[in-house]
Amino acid sequence: MDLQLTPAVVRMLQAFLEDPEEPHYGAELMKKAHVSSGSLYPALRRFEKAGWVTRQEEDIDPSEAGRPARRYYTLTAEGAREAHLALAEFSHRVRPPTASPGWNAGPVAEGL
Repeated sequence: MDLQLTPAVVRMLQAFLEDPEEPHYGAELMKKAHVSSGSLYPALRRFEKAGWVTRQEEDIDPSEAGRPARRYYTLTAEGAREAHLALAEFSHRVRPPTASPGWNAGPVAEGL
């Protein structure tokens, strides 16, 4: 999957990878990943289309529960593997070069 790793997508993948077999619903993912619904749901649709997540509708009576049924998203085995690879590649791309003048600058001053 050709996935653009925005900061929101990175945080979403990290939230899924905390416990890859745990189902998550939208509001929970928004809170964990610190993303808005405008970022979350389009990304979840892309993840689902690519086979990275599955979606399951909660089986409740909304009038009894006093809320709408939730959609739960679960990372697939392929999704977990691809997410790990994508995050590792992203981490490598954003790492400062070892030749950078500040790379071996010594200890960082306290309080920074």
